[in-house]
Formats: sequence, structure tokens, C-alpha cells
Amino acid sequence: MNVFPVWKTAALLVAIVFGVIYAAPNLYGDDPSVQITTDEGGLPPDTIAGRVEQVLADQGLEAKSSSAEDGRWLVRFKEPEAQLKAADALRRGLGRGYRIALSLAPKTPDWLTQLGGQPMALGLDLRGGVHFLLEVDVADAQAAAMKRALNDVPAYLRKENIRYSGRRQEGGQVVLQFPDAQRFEAAQSAISKEFRELQLQADEASMTLQLGLSEEEAKRIQNFAVRQNLTTLRNRVNQLGVAEPLVQRQGANRIVVQLPGVQDTAQAKNLLEATATLEYRAVISDAGEAQSAATTGIVPYGAELFYHRATGQPVLVKDEVIASGDQLVDAAATIDQESGTPAVSVTLDGAGAKRMFAFTEKNVGKPMAVVFKENEIITSYNARGEMIRERRKVEEIISIATIRGVFGKNFQTTGLESQEAQELAILLRAGALAAPVEIVEERTVGPSLGKDNIAQGISAALVGFLAVVVFMLIYYKVFGLIANVALFLNVLLIVAVMSLLQATLTLPGIAGIVLTMGMAVDANVLIYERIREELAKGESPHAAIEAGYGRAFLTIADANITTLIAAIMLFALGSGPIKGFAVTLSVGIVTSMFTAIVGTRAIVHLLFARRKLSDLPV
Repeated sequence: MNVFPVWKTAALLVAIVFGVIYAAPNLYGDDPSVQITTDEGGLPPDTIAGRVEQVLADQGLEAKSSSAEDGRWLVRFKEPEAQLKAADALRRGLGRGYRIALSLAPKTPDWLTQLGGQPMALGLDLRGGVHFLLEVDVADAQAAAMKRALNDVPAYLRKENIRYSGRRQEGGQVVLQFPDAQRFEAAQSAISKEFRELQLQADEASMTLQLGLSEEEAKRIQNFAVRQNLTTLRNRVNQLGVAEPLVQRQGANRIVVQLPGVQDTAQAKNLLEATATLEYRAVISDAGEAQSAATTGIVPYGAELFYHRATGQPVLVKDEVIASGDQLVDAAATIDQESGTPAVSVTLDGAGAKRMFAFTEKNVGKPMAVVFKENEIITSYNARGEMIRERRKVEEIISIATIRGVFGKNFQTTGLESQEAQELAILLRAGALAAPVEIVEERTVGPSLGKDNIAQGISAALVGFLAVVVFMLIYYKVFGLIANVALFLNVLLIVAVMSLLQATLTLPGIAGIVLTMGMAVDANVLIYERIREELAKGESPHAAIEAGYGRAFLTIADANITTLIAAIMLFALGSGPIKGFAVTLSVGIVTSMFTAIVGTRAIVHLLFARRKLSDLPV
């Protein structure tokens, strides 16, 4: 028998040590915990320790430990019941400035953690929680861009002293009418230079210009809307206090949101879909003019008509926005000191503060309105019991206040109910969505169902593993035992690699591991059958072993590489559970080739290389 290379033996030993170290963290389990971070997501100050201890003592709760871990303050408990009670108590006791989230903290020893060892990340179907698939309404974002063009282009033409005789919006395009050819050509030249994102269609016969979004601009708006919504949704999820949430883009205009541990889907859905924002505008104080506009439907130029939420009375406000929701830096629910009613304390950015200061400086004693805008989701059921969800646009004035003094950066908004103030503060802190989103898929997995999935998945893997082991022992005897040792090493390496990469293990991922077990011994079956064929030809046992491993290699490589290509395509084009299956299958293919070819070859060489053989136990 040929000498087995030393480097292959060394690689096998390294693989065994690697597998043992990085698979070990999965044996220690985890503690039900409460994690505490600042609103910015950072580690709270050391003084938090005393406050946490006091809050828990007041509730009669005992923690296993309370310390800083991985950039967060982590309070561990023995039972989930104590974890839930502690989370509620800490939310009340610590107050503003902190995020309280439920978590499962691994009990991995420090020496393993220092080596980078972590247990596998579990998917939603194994941990429990809620899964949403959101679709971004990019058409709404594109329509908003055309609405801005309807105002910006005429304003630019007036600035350039190019007069037009009419303007209108038709089917998503802006149409401008000109009185003569000179102005028509001047406008065409000016718009082409200033508004490169617009596509122009000129009709010389009617002296009209049709303005629409270019294909490049439409794609840019779509990508911007999805990226902006990703950022906003991440901020909103952070406000929910969810540990290890997943918010990622899927395809051209869809976003996946997974919230481990969340069971109240109503609150999550309302927060994710809401598009609430505020606008601060000057009030046109003539009540008679507002009533006339409401009656006739004719609104004066430069004004907009809204209705007051509390009184239902029509109010005319100027169409110029002093400050809006996208200029808010911070917002918090509070209580107005004078009236004792719920309010939202607002902090503006530099540009918003400057505009607000300039406005209030010139308008002390005059009224200013707070316009509330929201896309509300209305849920109803038809005669067949099917749920119907409709989006309704709400635009109303929630408060009108007299400007008593000059202010800019910080002020309060009143006219809200308590719960509404809380929700509005969260939405304003998180930011406004660039385009509305709609939930097109929703799945909820309870924690008990997640535990059942884990138990059933482990049972399926064990049954599959034992069935393969028994078959290989009976059919291939000693060589079957060698294949079983390699199979165990293969499973160990899969778990180690998944843990090290922090790839998420899902229920389909467990199916991928079970499938890999069968594929792993399949390579050994090819090798052993080749060895049998060589023995039947009259080759010596040592020569049969060399021929079996040498000549089966290309067949094994071909079969595994084609399967690996299919797994990579599944990962690239699939989503959710399909990706989980593809990940474990890909890792399993790579590790099974190593263990089947290098692992079993090393053991066979160790057992038979120095012995004189008349036959092989295969």
C-alpha cells in the first residue's frame, strides 16, 4: 500500500480538533435573559447595575447574574416566567433612554467564547416568533416624485421668466402648455438642462411638453424607496425591543422582517405598516374663509383645507411646511406641564430648527397648526369570512396653538391621547417610510411549537443516522464501521462550521443535514464497491484499496460538485426556508467529501497498511 501523506493526516487531526471545539457550545444550552441597551443601541453606564438590582428586589425576583456582555447589559434568569416579569418591571423601573428586550443568552464557557465558539443561530421556526414579508409600493414613491415635478418645474420656469399657459397632470405625467413656439423651445431647452431625471416628449403641433420619469430615474427611486424603508423598518423594530431581529431586502421591492420571541402580531403589524408623520404649518385665521372653502370646495391659492380632529371644524393652513417629520431628530411621549394632557416632545435637526426659529420670531401671537398624516390599515371580513385589509389615508389637524415665544430646536406637540402619543413618538423617532408597505405574507410560530420542531428535527436526524449506521455495519462490516466513524465526524464538522459562521439553522436546514448523512456514506459505497470489484479481479487487498480510492475519486467529485452547484443556485435564487436548506446542504457536501475521502482513507491506512492481508472485511 502506498504511503499516506503526512499532511493529510495532519489535516484530519486539525479537522477533528476544530469540530470538537466549535461544535461544543451547542451542548451547554442557554439562559432566559433580559438584555438592556441604550436607545442608541450601546452599553448602558455601570450605574445601571444598582438600578437593575433595586427593580428586581422590589418585585421579589432573583437573577442568576447581571453584567455587561458583548456591548449590552445582560440579566440572566433560571426560568422564563421570571424573565417575563423582570422585562415588564425593568421597562417601568428604568424609564426612558433604555431598550429592554427578551433574549436567550448562551451558557458557553468563557474559554470557548474567547476562541470564537458560539452555538448555532436558530431560525424562527425553531425559536418561535413572527415572520412578515412586506411589499414596498414603489408606484407611490414614483407618483410622489411626479407631484414634486408638477410644482418644481413651473416654479423654475417662472424664475427663468418662461411663461406657460397651462399645466396639468395626466396618467403619471406632467403636461405643460405654451402660447407660442419661442417659449415652447426655451422651456424645452431649460428643462432638459435643469431636470435631467425627467424624460421629455414634445408636441410641436399643440405646443405641449409631456414630462415623465426616465427609466433610470424610476429605477433609482425604486431602489431608494426600498433602501430607505429598510433603514426605517430597522429603526422601528429596535423600538419594539426585539433581540436579534432580521430585516433584509428580498428581490426588487420586498422586505423580510423576522422578530424572534414576538407573539403580539397586531402591535408589530401596526408599527411596520404605519406611515405617520407631522407637519407644522401656519394657520390662515379667517374662520369664515375656511367655512366657505369647506362648503364650496374652492380652496384659495397657496392654502390647503384640513379638518380639526377634536372639533371637526374646517381649518385653512398655508401650503408651505415650516418643519416636517423627516427633520425630527428625537421624539418622546411626555405630559404637558400646563394642561396635564399627553404630548410629544420634539427635537428638530439644524435645518428644521432654523426654519422654525425664523418663523416663530416673525409670528409671535399667531396660530400654528400641527397636521397629522397617516396611512391607516382598516381590517374587515367579507361574507365568506375572508379578511380584507384596506389602506385609508388620514390627514387631519391634531392641535392649533398660539405661538407664545420664539423657539426652534425643542418644543411640544399636544392634542393627543396617551396611547397615541406613545405610538406617534415611536414612529417619529424611527422616521417616515419613503413609500407605503403592505404585508403580503405572515407567519407566527409559538415558542412551544419551536421546541417541538427542534425535538422532532433531532429525532429525525437520530433515526436517519442510526439507520445508516446499522446498514453500513451489516453490509460492509469493518469498512462499514470506518464509514460510520467518518459519518459522525461529518455531522460534527457541519455543526462546527454552522456555529462558527453563525448560519441560521431552520427546520429545512435539519432536513438538509439528514439528506447529507445519506450522501456522505454514498461516497464510501462507491469506494467500497470499487474495492470489491478489484478483489473479484484477483487484485491483492492492498492494491484493491489503492484502486478503490483512486478510481472512485472522479465519480465522487463529479456527483458532489453537480449537487453543490444546485445547492448554490437554491441559495442564490431561493428565499427563507429554501436558503436554510441550501446552506446546510452546501456545507454538508464539502465536509462529506473531506471525511469520505481523506477521513476514511486515513483510518484504512492506519488499520491495514502494515499488515499482510489475504482478504478484506468489506
